[in-house]
Amino acid sequence: MPESRRRRRRGRPIPRTRGGANLTTYRQRPRQRSGRRWLYVAASAIIAVLVIAGFVVPSLVGLGGGAGQTTGSSYEYVSGVGQQHDIMVTRRHVPESRNVEYNSLPATSGDHWAWWSECGFFEQELPDERVVHNLEHGNIVVSYNLATPEEVEQLRGVFEDIGLSNVHGIARRYTKIPEGSVVLTAWGVSDQMDGIDKERIETFFKTYAGTLGPEFPNGAACTTGGVMPESGS
Repeated sequence: MPESRRRRRRGRPIPRTRGGANLTTYRQRPRQRSGRRWLYVAASAIIAVLVIAGFVVPSLVGLGGGAGQTTGSSYEYVSGVGQQHDIMVTRRHVPESRNVEYNSLPATSGDHWAWWSECGFFEQELPDERVVHNLEHGNIVVSYNLATPEEVEQLRGVFEDIGLSNVHGIARRYTKIPEGSVVLTAWGVSDQMDGIDKERIETFFKTYAGTLGPEFPNGAACTTGGVMPESGS
């Protein structure tokens, strides 16, 4: 019996293209292009991630604004930036009912209360026993005893313009220092000045904020977890 036309059509040889390649080879080319396209997409995605990281990481480092960084530049005392004090022998937590005798005024190291102060500019006094815990975390404490409300507002403006103060700064009234003076403290370091010296305050923050405390290698922000004084601002 002769073969049906349908069967003969099924058995036809695969036609060749002008270049001599058979249809099977021709049809495989889109798969090769698809593989290359996948490589291009993967490479583009990796490049995009690297580009985004290049923007995101500096943004995180610049958290807090003005100063352009979240930590200072020194893990030890820098000659010419403040005065160095002996570190007290212990830095234990003591009950909040207990006062500690410190070796400097304001205090720069030693035993302290278990809860630290939150960041901010305060118009009331905060105990040394509380803010020494902040110093242990690498924070900077600005103690002031200024004569007029205008001076206090001037200091507030300087303090709030320093980006690092948002995450590592506490300012408090402190009547144990001479009237008209401001004292900056970090762990084991202080800088006392008459009046308000904007440049010295900024330099102190840029040098020591987030780096000088012994408890954390990169400092601990005072933005959360601490105690906010009742009349703080």
